[in-house]
Amino acid sequence: MEDFSASDTETDDYEHPLLHQTDSSKVEKAPACCSARYGLALLACYGFFVAYALRVNLSVAMVDMLNTNTSDNTSCSVCPRHDDPPRPKHNHTAKVYDWDSETQGWILGSFFYGYILTQIPGGYLARRYGAKWLLGLGIFGTVVFTMLTPLAAELGAGYLIAVRVLEGIGEGVTFPAMHAMWASWAPPMERSRLLTLSYTGAQLGTVVAMPLTGVICFYLDWTYVFYIFGAVGLVWFVLWALLVSSTPDTHKRISEAERLYITSSLKNELSPSSSHIPWSSIFTSLPVWAIVVAHFSYNWTFYTLLTLLPTYMNNILGFSIKENGVLSALPYLGCWMVALLGGHLADWLREKWLISTVVVRKAFSFVGMVGPAVFLVAAGYTGCNYILAVAFLTLSSSLGGLCSSGFSISQLEIAPSYAGILLGMSNTFATIPGMVGPVIARALTHSNTIQEWQIVFYISAGINVFGATFFTLFGQGKVQPWAVSNAYSYAP
Repeated sequence: MEDFSASDTETDDYEHPLLHQTDSSKVEKAPACCSARYGLALLACYGFFVAYALRVNLSVAMVDMLNTNTSDNTSCSVCPRHDDPPRPKHNHTAKVYDWDSETQGWILGSFFYGYILTQIPGGYLARRYGAKWLLGLGIFGTVVFTMLTPLAAELGAGYLIAVRVLEGIGEGVTFPAMHAMWASWAPPMERSRLLTLSYTGAQLGTVVAMPLTGVICFYLDWTYVFYIFGAVGLVWFVLWALLVSSTPDTHKRISEAERLYITSSLKNELSPSSSHIPWSSIFTSLPVWAIVVAHFSYNWTFYTLLTLLPTYMNNILGFSIKENGVLSALPYLGCWMVALLGGHLADWLREKWLISTVVVRKAFSFVGMVGPAVFLVAAGYTGCNYILAVAFLTLSSSLGGLCSSGFSISQLEIAPSYAGILLGMSNTFATIPGMVGPVIARALTHSNTIQEWQIVFYISAGINVFGATFFTLFGQGKVQPWAVSNAYSYAP
């Protein structure tokens, strides 16, 4: 679909971002190896690894935190259970709880009630005061409250819910702050690669946290999960505080060639004003709402699986806690790999084949949302065929990785100066599925039958298809006129 976000006269002024000139000479592309921008991407990847490890470990640990002798938390499953290897006797020291399925749903969803509160404020504060410390302290706060999880659980479900809400408040600023940071750091033709490298830390954190949580629960007990991952987060915070700067101009170790390359490539995209925010234009922009709808739809499926896949593996497919973590991580391993490869493919299609940005973003978003919907529904009809069920769930999440080079980057292309605010806005709506999805899913699966889970999968798939269609119709790939003083058309 052709992009009409800018006037025809603007396209005559288009200049390839890599060819902006300074002092009448072309600025050469700075090497990626040992560069500050790729160093930032790697540390950001580590940061999102920590953020998602802290977010998802409770989903697996929950299986081991429950008293399976009660009627609500029976250890039976629809499919024949796999043989449980004998567990070390010292593993039985941690306390277990008699939480019913409704309480479990509220505990798993409570994180998002805090997460939604700091999305738009996170984008605003990052633009106004700098993203480095906002992101760093946000994850640091999540680390501290994660390490308090065993104490909160001991005090009662209400205290655990409160701690999870506080974790969400800290982590809510991470994506808006990082998007605001990349608005100053990512050259346009390297956006897909840099952003997917940094944000796929989320999938990597899920991939590592799920099986490792299962192993920790098996050999130690569930309380160690929160102490070990908390320690990993503390190490990240020290590195982030010492090695990262909010902008290239304030970075102490960046080469002059790289600094000039980055700032030159972005000079016609960033608004010169640091105070004015066109709120009215943002809230009435159809391309912005296309991102919001796509983000909401994608996250419905993502968060449903993220919080409830271990429960499905245990209650339906009958996998043990040790197997559960490994198999629940497979879909996110696939998502991580596809997202990384998709980032390189997207930039290659734009740079080498000159396919327009909007076409690439829409194609990746469509395949990355409709594909998962198809395989998610198919997974509900595999019965007790364990191999096919795990394969379909893995394919569903893996294809979703393409969205990392789809709508997920569009904020930086339609309004780079306000990318953090736009991501905060879209992530606010996209957090709602995390709040209500687990509660609705657990309410629909009270009896834990395959038919009940089919309904959950159908709902997620339908929402995914709607979001893909909406973004395909109304998404854009150029800087919007309201985003800069002199709107430049950018669609290489």
